[in-house]
Amino acid sequence: MNKLQAADYIVFFIYFIAVAAYGYYVYHKKRNASASASEFFLAEGSLTWWAIGASLIASNISAEHFIGMSGSGFALGLAISTYEWMAAATLIIVAIFFIPLYLKNRIFTMPQFLAKRYNDKVSTVMAVFWLLVYVFVNLTSIIYLGALAIASISTISFEWCIAGLSIFSVIVTLGGMKVIGYTDVIQVLVLIIGGLVTTYLALSLLADHFGFDGNILKGLSVLRKEAPSHFHMIFDKSNPYYKDLPGLSVLIGGMWINNLAYWGCNQYITQRALGADLKTARKGILFAAFLKLLVPVIAVLPGIVMFVLHKNGLFAQEMRDANGVLKPDHAYPTLMNLLPPGLKGVAFAALTAAIVASLAGKANSISTIFSLDIYKKYFNKNATERQQVLTGRWAVVIAMLLAAIVTPALRSLDQAYQFIQEYVGFISPGVLAIFLMGFFWKRTTAAAAMTAALLTIPISTVLKFLPAWTSGAFPDFPFLDRMSITFGLLILLMIIISLSRPYKAPEKPIIEIDTSMFRTSPGFIVGSVIIIGILTALYTVFW
Repeated sequence: MNKLQAADYIVFFIYFIAVAAYGYYVYHKKRNASASASEFFLAEGSLTWWAIGASLIASNISAEHFIGMSGSGFALGLAISTYEWMAAATLIIVAIFFIPLYLKNRIFTMPQFLAKRYNDKVSTVMAVFWLLVYVFVNLTSIIYLGALAIASISTISFEWCIAGLSIFSVIVTLGGMKVIGYTDVIQVLVLIIGGLVTTYLALSLLADHFGFDGNILKGLSVLRKEAPSHFHMIFDKSNPYYKDLPGLSVLIGGMWINNLAYWGCNQYITQRALGADLKTARKGILFAAFLKLLVPVIAVLPGIVMFVLHKNGLFAQEMRDANGVLKPDHAYPTLMNLLPPGLKGVAFAALTAAIVASLAGKANSISTIFSLDIYKKYFNKNATERQQVLTGRWAVVIAMLLAAIVTPALRSLDQAYQFIQEYVGFISPGVLAIFLMGFFWKRTTAAAAMTAALLTIPISTVLKFLPAWTSGAFPDFPFLDRMSITFGLLILLMIIISLSRPYKAPEKPIIEIDTSMFRTSPGFIVGSVIIIGILTALYTVFW
């Protein structure tokens, strides 16, 4: 039944009240009348390791995972999990090499790092890029997918879903990073429980259909038997989805650029750890890496189940749009509609938790970058702490309003998850090149960084559209390979430009690096080895 029942609304309102009440409690528990900007934007010193880890995952997992990744699971299979599993390995690298550099140099925003390492021009160009991507790609796609899912399982219209999600997210965001960080613990708990419930139902339904009386272990064996092509992590060129996940590039190529830029050079992510000490930040990031291993279970498996059921004649109508076109992104909403009253409310709450947490996290990052790197730098250099926080709150409201207005334009998308990855990937190579060269090669100049900042989008655009412009004479590279090519070209250009000018070493290092800060605790090493071992086993079994 395409409708929430009374029991579902009760469950949802319990979730809503719990989040609101806990957020209010956190906001007032240590409220300071003269709360600083760093406390509002970073919750400086307030977040524990488990709150940091939970907030990283809650902010990362959203409708693009529940809806978009399930849709890609329906179309591509388990291979789409590489975004999650490779992210777990990436988080270990970020914890060891990136976070110590930020904390040692008292970096609060990514543009601040660029201003300190290069100059204000590089910082401002990248700040504008980030703001545009956060508002017009990230916020819009999350609101779109969330509204699509909620509208499909309730009687609420698509437009009202957009309005409701935007308003709920603004309310959470206005409390600052401390409220976001601690309410994210509830959000993660809800989304994992709700996600596991939906996965359990999917496997149980599959087992029933094949005569195994709801035995989910039998359901898993049926899944591999009925969809063997959906259980390969590495595609060869004969696979129709090779362009989405081009073979070994997911292990040694573009996927690393995608993940390192996202997890290591992204305000939206690193902000969770920038207010903590190194030990707490590393423990939180490692906790997030463990949680990352779980995401395909709750986001990808349901999509594969729906593929098998659809292949066997079920849900033929539900998986198509009004024009009869098969829409993989309908997989998760269709499955949610099968949940019994009460459990559908749990899944509904989980989906809402994922959407709101992710929107709140991105909105907070937008407010941080705009307030500290645009407003304070160019509009009011003497802005008080209170003025910065007030500006940040207005930035949240305006950004969410813009995103809500643009969101309906995304209704023509097929697999939204791939859309997000590809177009965010237009700036990722430039971002990573600028940061890595700034970290580890002291000769890198501001002119080289500016060149990379200005060319990352044009080079990515040319590589994407040149095959069509030349009628196929130019190779049509998969987008992950385009990222590798763009990254390589930008690194080469940065080296040439930097070497073309005489180098004069500064009296003291611009960025302080002490090799001792890269040392990790025995507990961190053990946790990292366990994660790498699990990943090795997964890729070996599902190669």
